[in-house]
Amino acid sequence: MAETMVKTRWVYAFGGGSADGDASMKNLLGGKGANLAEMSSLGLPVPPGFTITTEACTHYYANNRAYPAGLQEQVAAGLAKVEHLTGKTFGDAANPLLVSVRSGARASMPGMMDTVLNLGLNDETVEGLAKLSGDRRFAFDSYRRFIQMYSNVVLDLDHHMFEEILDDHKDRLDIHVDTGLSAEHWEAVVADYKDAVERELGKAFPQNPNEQLWGAVGAVFASWMNDRAKFYRRMHDIPESWGTAVNIQSMVFGNMGDGSATGVAFTRNPSTGDNRLYGEFLINAQGEDVVAGIRTPQPLTKVAREEMGDVNPSMEEALPEVFAQFKDVVGKLEKHYRDMQDIEFTVEQGRLYMLQTRNGKRTAKAALKVAVDLANEGLITKAEAVMRVEPASLDQLLHPTIDPASPRDVIATGLPASPGAATGKVVFTAEEAEKLGGSGEAVILVREETSPEDIRGMDAARGIVTARGGMTSHAAVVARGMGRPCVSGAGEIHIDGRAGEFRARGQTIRAYDIITIDGSTGEVLKGAVKMIEPELSGDFAALMAWADEVRRLKVRANAETGLDAQTARQFGAEGIGLCRTEHMFFDPARIAAVREMILADDVAGRKAALAKILPMQRQDFVDLFKIMEGLPVTIRLLDPPLHEFLPHTEEDVQAVAEATGLDAGKLLRRAQEMHEVNPMLGHRGCRLGVSYPEIYEMQVRAILEAACEVAAEGRPAPIPEIMHPLVAKGEEMKFLRELTDRTAKEVIAEKGREIEYMVGTMVELPRAAIRAGDLAEYAEFFSFGTNDLTQTTFGISRDDSGRFLNAYIDKGIFEKDPFVSLDQEGVGDLIKIAAERGRAKRPNVKLGICGEHGGDPASIQFCESVGLDYVSCSPYRVPIARLAAAQAAIGEREKDR
Repeated sequence: MAETMVKTRWVYAFGGGSADGDASMKNLLGGKGANLAEMSSLGLPVPPGFTITTEACTHYYANNRAYPAGLQEQVAAGLAKVEHLTGKTFGDAANPLLVSVRSGARASMPGMMDTVLNLGLNDETVEGLAKLSGDRRFAFDSYRRFIQMYSNVVLDLDHHMFEEILDDHKDRLDIHVDTGLSAEHWEAVVADYKDAVERELGKAFPQNPNEQLWGAVGAVFASWMNDRAKFYRRMHDIPESWGTAVNIQSMVFGNMGDGSATGVAFTRNPSTGDNRLYGEFLINAQGEDVVAGIRTPQPLTKVAREEMGDVNPSMEEALPEVFAQFKDVVGKLEKHYRDMQDIEFTVEQGRLYMLQTRNGKRTAKAALKVAVDLANEGLITKAEAVMRVEPASLDQLLHPTIDPASPRDVIATGLPASPGAATGKVVFTAEEAEKLGGSGEAVILVREETSPEDIRGMDAARGIVTARGGMTSHAAVVARGMGRPCVSGAGEIHIDGRAGEFRARGQTIRAYDIITIDGSTGEVLKGAVKMIEPELSGDFAALMAWADEVRRLKVRANAETGLDAQTARQFGAEGIGLCRTEHMFFDPARIAAVREMILADDVAGRKAALAKILPMQRQDFVDLFKIMEGLPVTIRLLDPPLHEFLPHTEEDVQAVAEATGLDAGKLLRRAQEMHEVNPMLGHRGCRLGVSYPEIYEMQVRAILEAACEVAAEGRPAPIPEIMHPLVAKGEEMKFLRELTDRTAKEVIAEKGREIEYMVGTMVELPRAAIRAGDLAEYAEFFSFGTNDLTQTTFGISRDDSGRFLNAYIDKGIFEKDPFVSLDQEGVGDLIKIAAERGRAKRPNVKLGICGEHGGDPASIQFCESVGLDYVSCSPYRVPIARLAAAQAAIGEREKDR
């Protein structure tokens, strides 16, 4: 019996009012391909083309960069269909079909991968294009663009070489803008471009259109693994395994004279979320001119032009009929996709073409407003609105802005490309921004314009300023995605990179001088300016209220100071999930008593020193309990090894001895005696409580006396949760439970007041997780200390892992840093085991997580799936955790349907 071979489909066509795919096929066709197919099916004016699937890219990398069998034939069939729809022929000298070749992953990665326009041009087809269009200047302008893009993207030649050639021609001709060059000028530029390619490569620029096409397809696939794409994926948690699609589409030309144009639009403002058409266009230009910041574009609407004080006509004024059609189309797209759209378009001699639509990148402020507005407009539900905002992006809203009352020394004004404010030292290169920013310095990156190669420096900078480019330039789009303030198109700034300075309004600002930028107004200010804390009301409050309605997980904060606790309450924390008492021991007012306790030779000496600490420790807890007003407070008893409280060098020992009156020789001896080879696994945590029970007795007493004091004042009675760290065995937990209860009994008898309290443990050792049933016999709650549990599961020191973890991530051994996002397979399994075995022994055992993972959305998703009761994170991450917990709850419900 003959086997039937099922032929894999690698190519999906679109155009002519129909398509092989649709918007639901984003994983296979990438975001761009899926949306081009959808727009074609909606009958919108989309130039015909076809998409090579992401599966072809995956095959390419899995098979040593070889194309899958059948791909070439399917591409040829796709081209034939485009030829039929356009009435043009690929490679034909008289009536040439020209195409664009663009990347298109399922997640938008603006500027990270490669694009080639005008492909199919050569020395013969450029003449055919000139005759067909009746515009020789346009044809050779298109050809020089193609040579430059193809040489850079496919042949790996530096684009600066071509820019220098073009600048030489313009300087010689005394022409300042590209549009001033004639057909003859462009022919001369093309000749010089081709000579440069042949000189650099030792062979001529490729003239065969099919060779050009496959070179471009290979370059797009290869760009999935370029450094900037890998960095962007890591930054946005995009898996390498997804691959990219390739979109091959017939060219339409925005550079065919004054009736042609190209532009980028957002259906709402991507910085603020305001429901107004927002974007820019350029007459007689191609798409890369807008996004690359090569020319500063004009606004789309008359209102925007007037607000910006621009004298050049808006698209609404320059091309009124096309603008009316465009406005109608973008309105349909937003209603169809039920989200703010980011749209690329071209007008060719008065005819509108849609080149792309996708859900637009936006700031956190805009994401909130758009989500809340769309829900209030009835386009989406409240639950959908909650799912529309990326939890981590809320971080952008929780930082200061410039105080309106502060004096402003404005040295330049540009476009308000990405909101927020930042102060830092001026740097002029991405490399320097990365170097200084990586060492903790606040820097502002100042550039003529940014390019995708600058991604690392942009990420390291606190803010970005560009002298050229518009609101949809690379700098603006990427800065908004990163949550960095950005001022673009600040034409007043004249940068002298060699001198390391810029000049504006008669002032010279040198490298490392301090400036402040206001991305909400577009102002660049001299020096540092006072900031104010954010107001969390309006759309933020509305969305968080909707999130709180649907989430199941409680959200607490890690806090031990009054300020941290107040901040946590402000951000909606429902208790404290981790109060680290050792931070209180380091307080300068009590460190001498702590050291005295460590130096004591016997229990009596230690107790005498601890008696000095007790009232201070008690006051710490009184302050916290008052702020938390009856909400749960989990207090971890002393965790670090005692030698951390001692000076270690002879100079430090001498200084401490002089300041405190303690014996210098004894201090040094005790520090040496207590030295440990591996302190992380040494005499710390509950081992201190077993060795020196008087320490934990003092802390338990301080906690319960504080609870009694607060309750006696008529305030809401606190329910302290007393947590013993680093417990490994049931016998340890039994000893610590008895110590706690014995001390509590004494305090309650002395104060004559019943106080409710809980006793539990921090699960941070694999043995504790595996033997959780033993611990649950005595522990009423488990808090998973995932920082240490990750260290002890992997055998990796968190403090030293930075030296090698990036190599593991680059080589695909780790997908993410396990200290940032929970290792769900290994550490996650231990949490599941502990939850199951703990509940088997004590069904109502309370389960939470208090490591840094408590504020990581992916880790919170895991906590929801396992059924933990709460997560705890740093105060500023509480809103992020609240939203992530709501999304996790919605996700779990969707699974159950």
